Amino acid sequence: MGKYIELKSDNFDATVKKGVSMVDFWAPWCGPCRMLAPIIEELANDFDGKANICKVNTDEEQDLAVKFGVRSIPTVIFLKDGEVVDTMIGASSKQAFTDKITSLL
Repeated sequence: MGKYIELKSDNFDATVKKGVSMVDFWAPWCGPCRMLAPIIEELANDFDGKANICKVNTDEEQDLAVKFGVRSIPTVIFLKDGEVVDTMIGASSKQAFTDKITSLL
């Protein structure tokens, strides 16, 4: 059973350098972020072994948020082999995320 990966500064690059990664920048106090949480869990199960489904707590990892230019949350970035290929800002549907990940695989 897949589980999303909690990213921090010390494991970010190693985790996203190979393959497809979806990274959700969120914070515990953010309402739309909390609405997105169950979708992230489902995606982690759906794409277990195929793509990295990750989360970054922007309250704890402000350096990563600054590095990727995150100005509002939730912001979801998609990376392929460590390079940012797309960004989605705000809550979206599971299908929208699924379509994006599938297109990158």
